[in-house]
Amino acid sequence: MIFLVLFASVLIAGVTVYQYKEQSIDYHQDRMERKEEQIRQSVGLAIQKTTYPVVEDRLGLIFKDEIYEIAMVQNMNFNIYGLDGSLIKSSRPKLENDAVAMCLDASVLNHLEMSPEKRYLEANSAAGDNYQTSYTYIMDRKFKPIGILQLPYFEDNTFNQMELREFMMRLAGVYLLMLIMAVVFAYIISKYITRSLETISGMMERTDLTKSNEKIYLQNPGEEIGKLIDSYNGMIDELEQSAAKLARSEREQAWREMARQVAHEIKNPLTPMRLSVQSFERKFDPKDPNVHQKVKEFSETLIQQIDTMSSIASAFSNFAQMPAQQNETLNVVAIVKLALDIFNEDYIHFIAEQDKIIAKLDRTQLIRVVTNLVKNAIQAVPEVAAPRVLVSVAKEGGFVKISVADNGVGIKEENSEKIFEPKFTTKTSGMGLGLGMVKNIVETYQGKIKFTSQPGKGTVFCVLFPLAQKTRNEPSKNSFS
Repeated sequence: MIFLVLFASVLIAGVTVYQYKEQSIDYHQDRMERKEEQIRQSVGLAIQKTTYPVVEDRLGLIFKDEIYEIAMVQNMNFNIYGLDGSLIKSSRPKLENDAVAMCLDASVLNHLEMSPEKRYLEANSAAGDNYQTSYTYIMDRKFKPIGILQLPYFEDNTFNQMELREFMMRLAGVYLLMLIMAVVFAYIISKYITRSLETISGMMERTDLTKSNEKIYLQNPGEEIGKLIDSYNGMIDELEQSAAKLARSEREQAWREMARQVAHEIKNPLTPMRLSVQSFERKFDPKDPNVHQKVKEFSETLIQQIDTMSSIASAFSNFAQMPAQQNETLNVVAIVKLALDIFNEDYIHFIAEQDKIIAKLDRTQLIRVVTNLVKNAIQAVPEVAAPRVLVSVAKEGGFVKISVADNGVGIKEENSEKIFEPKFTTKTSGMGLGLGMVKNIVETYQGKIKFTSQPGKGTVFCVLFPLAQKTRNEPSKNSFS
């Protein structure tokens, strides 16, 4: 719409300028012909009234004074030439060689002679202005040529140009108003047209594969918009069905993987237990003097394998169990320090920026988080010449930040996205459930866990738990230990 208005304004402006020019040409052409006819009639009247012989040689005497009267009455200068092209008389009081030719060109005489109408029109220019000159014969009383009438006509377009400027200014004002109206109207129409599309676009942006998505319902939508809405609603139905199938498939796959992992881990200790029992049964001799020692060794072997199976069961149980929020007010600094007491490695160091940092957490779960992170750090530095594990506690915004840093082997970039996945591990022992369990606990308390690592230089794990928020009606607890 805006383009059409602009195009129409330019087109009409061009047509207007062209029309004014054409009108100006027609006006000057008509005026020149009228002036020429009036001067010719005045010249003919002077010839009819003169007492001099009407011949070429007497034209100067015939129009000695008449030429000035005619020029004054008609308000236009003209010149009289002889048939040979020489100047006989000019209405100008003073002749100027550069303005009035003393002799006509032969081409003018030839064109005039060859013209069927015995009239020749010539375009000229002087001092940057264009003008036209007409040449006609002066006839005697018997209509015989006795001279040539030259009429220069200067076109004065000042008035037309002033009118054209005024008209263009008015036209520009009208089209400016139309342009503003077109912009407003186009905006309103575009908003009306795109309202439905914006609704559909907003719903598409909020589409989430993990949630139930709403369908679009619009009153009286257009045919095209209605088809688009029907397609979107159909896509939502298919998406929900696909999401349900995918979730069910993922759950089944997870259970199958978990069952396969449990079976694999349990088979590992069962094999040596079976071999030990078979060996003991084959070699057992009640009369052997060392029978008690052998029974003791056999029992210790079985107990060791049973403990291994028990630890496997406990690890899976701990991973599957969601930690309960006890809302116990704890001094995180003291709890972290207590969790480190079970480790005997002298390269483990602990620092805290404050003596007390209070948070509401479950004591057991907090200790489990710290011990798992420290165990991973210890396992990362077995081949380092000067191993070092640094555990720190500090405040960061509205969180308590627990950091565990080591100078071990680090985590490879291709493993960084899998580090928190259950049963993923880069170690030769263990089931890869430790970090997955830690993340599970942290997220249960609306916390965050992140890490940075450089292969060959070390890793830093950071856990953020929300600080305890004291209220006016909540008494302060002193279970800081």
